[in-house]
Amino acid sequence: MSAKTKIVVLHMKELIYTGIFALLGILFIILLVMMFLPGKEEESNLPDEEVTATVGPVYIPGIYTTELILGTQTIDVEVIVDKNTITSIRMVNLNEAVTTMYPLLEPTFDTICQQVYENQALDQVTYTSESKYTSLVLLEAIQNSLNKATIKETPAPSASPSAALQ
Repeated sequence: MSAKTKIVVLHMKELIYTGIFALLGILFIILLVMMFLPGKEEESNLPDEEVTATVGPVYIPGIYTTELILGTQTIDVEVIVDKNTITSIRMVNLNEAVTTMYPLLEPTFDTICQQVYENQALDQVTYTSESKYTSLVLLEAIQNSLNKATIKETPAPSASPSAALQ
């Protein structure tokens, strides 16, 4: 047997690069295994709008108004909806006399609208104690408009035609 000595020269830079690439390869394999692991429960990553769309339409798309009487002045609360969401809420025919007599009306309305846009529901709206009654009046007007827009379930057909007219 002949003993031939082989000298291997390893540069530190090459060792570091090899270690980094080996570590990245291991992390990549772990990531792939975690992503495609069978038996993992599927979570719904759909936005709220798409989840409600799978249930079915909630509203009849359109513009719905409710008249709000404040003293001798009237304003209209207008709610615009598409089939699943509330897209816009605004006050129509609001004049300076109303805003002068009821200074909390506009700021309260704006905060309520912002919460309704975020939550798409009136039951989660919060308000301060200073604007409690103003908020309740505005919420009732918005709710009345939404009641007009909500799809009602069709009643089961009855035996007599006169019962359907009542």
